[in-house]
Amino acid sequence: MEGFLRPASFYVEALMTKADLVEEVSRVSELTKKDAELIVETVFLSVIRALHAGDKVELRGFGSFRLRRREPRKGRNPKTGDRVDVPSKHVPYFKPGKELKDIINASAGTDGETVLPEADPAPVAS
Repeated sequence: MEGFLRPASFYVEALMTKADLVEEVSRVSELTKKDAELIVETVFLSVIRALHAGDKVELRGFGSFRLRRREPRKGRNPKTGDRVDVPSKHVPYFKPGKELKDIINASAGTDGETVLPEADPAPVAS
C-alpha cells in the first residue's frame, strides 16, 4: 500500500480567526485595527440579530444565513444508554452562493494555486 499514508501536514487545515479577519479589513481599508474590529463586530452582530428575529440574511455572491428547525427526536444518553427526548430547536445554517462556489471550485492557475479575486475596496467618501 505504498503511497497510501500521507504526511501529517497533508491533513492540517488553514484557519482564519476573527483577529485575522480584523487584520485583513484593517490592511485593505487602511483603517486602524480598532475601527476594523468595530466593523467586523457590527457585521457579526447584525447577522446574529437578524437570525434571532427570524430573518434571512442574504449577501449576494457570498451566500445566505437562515435558521433551520430541527424536529424533536429520541436520543440516547451516551453515558447510560437511556433514551431521552431531545426537544425541537433552531440552528443557524449557511448556504453558499453560486459565485462563492464557483470561486472555491475554480480551476487552478498556472502555478497550481487557485486564482482568487483581489480585495478591491470601494472608495471611501470624504
